[in-house]
Amino acid sequence: MSRLIPFVAQLSGPETTEWLIALRAVLPGYEVVALADCSPQQCAAAQMAIVANPHAADLDKLPHLQWVQSLWAGVEQLLLATQHRDVAIVRMSDPQLAKTMAEAVLAWTLYLHRDMPRYRRQQSLRVWQQHPIKLPAEQTVGILGLGNLGRMAAKKLCAHGFTVLGWRRSAAELEGVETFWGAAGFTAMLQRVDILICLLPLTEKTRGLLDEDALARMPKGAALINFARGPIVDVSALVSALNRNHLSHAVLDVFDEEPLPQTSLLWSHQSITILPHVSAPTNQQTAARIVADNINRFFTEGEMPLSVDRVLGY
Repeated sequence: MSRLIPFVAQLSGPETTEWLIALRAVLPGYEVVALADCSPQQCAAAQMAIVANPHAADLDKLPHLQWVQSLWAGVEQLLLATQHRDVAIVRMSDPQLAKTMAEAVLAWTLYLHRDMPRYRRQQSLRVWQQHPIKLPAEQTVGILGLGNLGRMAAKKLCAHGFTVLGWRRSAAELEGVETFWGAAGFTAMLQRVDILICLLPLTEKTRGLLDEDALARMPKGAALINFARGPIVDVSALVSALNRNHLSHAVLDVFDEEPLPQTSLLWSHQSITILPHVSAPTNQQTAARIVADNINRFFTEGEMPLSVDRVLGY
């Protein structure tokens, strides 16, 4: 069995080099090679590849792939790139990524909880004015998505004293969190949140989920944090809700198009905080070790890692 592993990615040259160094360090005995440096014979022999949002045309150069190991948690682009092939997709499931996301969730929840957008506006106007502070227990934070990322984020918020609600596709229980599920639960939770945090995967069922109707169900003055995927939120509906002061603020880390075009009106909206997709970047060292464990089990024991359900989209 060939131990050559193509690395197929849409990354800059320096980023590709950094990943190759990190992966080779934890995969002695394997040849981790950038796709461009693989011969046709090597491409034909490859049974798996390490990928980061690869082009479908590049994957087509590897005709005998059984599975691909993604370096990212999101897999919607990979699903499209492999939709006509029988290739299993293994997403990045890194405990460190969940910890990093939970840290970001707490940080930006506190940003909203402590009314930082208001003080930032006051600074621009040179206004010195204090406002009352609520206790965390007086703020209800709702999390859409209770997978690995959502559960860790909920735990972090609970530890800080927030009242935490959670929603997912099917019923589940989580200590310290009031959970909701299904369409009825989605509506019920939206009606109670002061801060809504989206951590859902992008699927056909979640695309456009936070539309005009959903946002209208949130209490007046509520805020939104989207750390999931841009297309889950109807941006025009969000801007409308902010403009009429139904919602107070939105923290957006993800967008339909990334990087966000400089011509986008979102940049200058006073009620939107823009982040450049930084809420939970993959850590090279911890991710490389997880990739190595998956690859070693495959080549030594023939064990295929848990793969994405193409119907569910995650």
